[in-house]
Amino acid sequence: MTLPIHQDPMGAAIRDFHLKGKAKRLRVLSSMFDEDEIPVSTLFRTESEMNALERQALNLCHGRVLDVGAGAGCHSRVLQQRGIDTTAIDISPLSVQTMRERGILKALHANFFTDGIEGTPFDTVLMLMNGIGIVGRVNCFADFFARLDTLLAPGGQLLTDSSDLRYIFEDEDGTFCYDGEAEYYGEVDYRMVYGSTRGPRFHWLYADFDTLAREALQYGFRAEKVLDGQHYDYLARIMRQL
Repeated sequence: MTLPIHQDPMGAAIRDFHLKGKAKRLRVLSSMFDEDEIPVSTLFRTESEMNALERQALNLCHGRVLDVGAGAGCHSRVLQQRGIDTTAIDISPLSVQTMRERGILKALHANFFTDGIEGTPFDTVLMLMNGIGIVGRVNCFADFFARLDTLLAPGGQLLTDSSDLRYIFEDEDGTFCYDGEAEYYGEVDYRMVYGSTRGPRFHWLYADFDTLAREALQYGFRAEKVLDGQHYDYLARIMRQL
C-alpha cells in the first residue's frame, strides 16, 4: 500500500526541510533497538556527500532506471543530471510532491510490490539506503523476486545495498549470541514519528550477502558483491541467471 498524508512522517519531514531549510526530529522507533533518528538533511545530500557505495551504484546505472524508495530524490537528481531516463517512486505522497518541486521529471506515488509503474520494464532497478529492506522478511523474497522479474528488461540489473547486523549480536570474542529461535537476526520492525505524525509499523530487512545470494539463486537470479562499505554494509548487483 501507499501512505496517506496523515501517516507520512518521513514525507512531512522532507517537506519541511524542502520548504523551510530545517526540520524537527524524524524519530525511528523499534522494539529491538533504542530510539534513533534520521538527520533529515542527509536525505538532500549531493553527489559529493554520498558514500562510496552510492557513487559506485550511480556509476553502474544504465538504460532506463527505476529508483525505488526515492525519498527526496537525491539519487534520481544525479542520474537525471547525467541525462539518464529515471523514474522515481515512493509510497510517501509528500516525498513525491517534494521531488516534483525539486525538478524530478518522473516522480510517482507508487508501491513497488502492488502498483502499475509507468515505463516498465527497466534496465536498472536502483534501491539504495539499505534498499533491500523493503523485502521485510526473508520469507518474502519469493514475492520480491517475482515482482522484480516483471520490472526488469532482458539483461536488466538490480543495484541494492544492505548491512549485516551480525556484529550487533557478537560478544567481544566474536561469539554470535542471538536468542531468536526462528527469526532471521536481520528482521527488524520500525515505526517513524515526526511531530504529531505517526507512521504505521513496518518490517525492514537487513540481509547479509550470503543470505541475499542464496535467496536470489533460489528464485532464478544471481547476486554479485560489487563493493564492501566501511561498516558491515555492501553494494550488490543482481541479474537473472543465464
